[in-house]
Amino acid sequence: FDRDLKWRTGVELVPVNCESCNNFKITRNALEAAYVKVQEANLRVKGLLITNPSNPLGTVLDRDTLKSMVRFINDKNIHLIGDEIYAATVFMEPEFVSISEIIEEEDVECNRDLIHIVYSLSKDMGFPGFRVGIVYSYNDSVVSCARKMSSFGLVSSQTQHLIASMLSDDEFVDNFITESKKLLFNRHKYFTWSLSQVGIGCLKGNAGLFIWMDLRKLLKEETFAAEMELWRVITNEVKLNVSPGSSFHCQEPGWFRVCFANMDDYTMKVALLRIRTFMLKNNEAMVPLKLCRPSSLKLSLSRSLSRRMDDFMSPGIMSPHSPLPQSPLVRART
Repeated sequence: FDRDLKWRTGVELVPVNCESCNNFKITRNALEAAYVKVQEANLRVKGLLITNPSNPLGTVLDRDTLKSMVRFINDKNIHLIGDEIYAATVFMEPEFVSISEIIEEEDVECNRDLIHIVYSLSKDMGFPGFRVGIVYSYNDSVVSCARKMSSFGLVSSQTQHLIASMLSDDEFVDNFITESKKLLFNRHKYFTWSLSQVGIGCLKGNAGLFIWMDLRKLLKEETFAAEMELWRVITNEVKLNVSPGSSFHCQEPGWFRVCFANMDDYTMKVALLRIRTFMLKNNEAMVPLKLCRPSSLKLSLSRSLSRRMDDFMSPGIMSPHSPLPQSPLVRART
């Protein structure tokens, strides 16, 4: 959100501090504490911004938490902006609940002019380059303003035609989302299992494209300076692209975000092998590696795969984040 909202506008963002002891859940006390902190800094609070499902946590906000948030913003008379861009990526229970459902509950009173939802096809349908976004607001003034501003970022006619044709095919969309959830579930399960085999714990997640990885035991000291030092080692020496928790305003040093969905199976094996090699150098964090592994995805590498890995690691090879021919959208057929 810093990049999206702060860099160009000068808007001040104040994090709502959540803690690992309760799995980073958002509580009313945490909201109140953040609100008081902003007031003490003589800043005017305009709204509460959330992402559900969460980036970077990979979790969903439960119904009670969402109700608490709606009551909070209604009491304070501030806006609630719900970023629901990962809504269709939930691959395990509990299911996703939208803010739009919460405000329909009989026990929830709210000024609907304060409720706004943003969405995009970038994540759920894998269309980041198409730049198709949605603002859904219950506030007529916000809708009017958004309509006027949209003229500076219109979606091309060709893109609109393609998207409209795709979304009109209910069978394709349903099958695509179902298959996507299945692939996310399998990848998440295997990735977190593999990390656990080398002593790395993760926050239990069920949605999105990210794993919230706990590397606190590898810090030389419990400081953000130590976190950045570890991040530089992982980036420059281990050659893995992870994001430090401090870049998401996490208040506990040692948490890192890993994107597990933007690579093919081979690239994932390379990443996990590098993680295992790195952890072998940190014996105090190691646990015995179990012999049983899912047969479909093994960490053991054949000779031919080893040769391919040497080629993969050589300079000049494209980034693992570059578009791959294995992309589900490339394979998709209506």
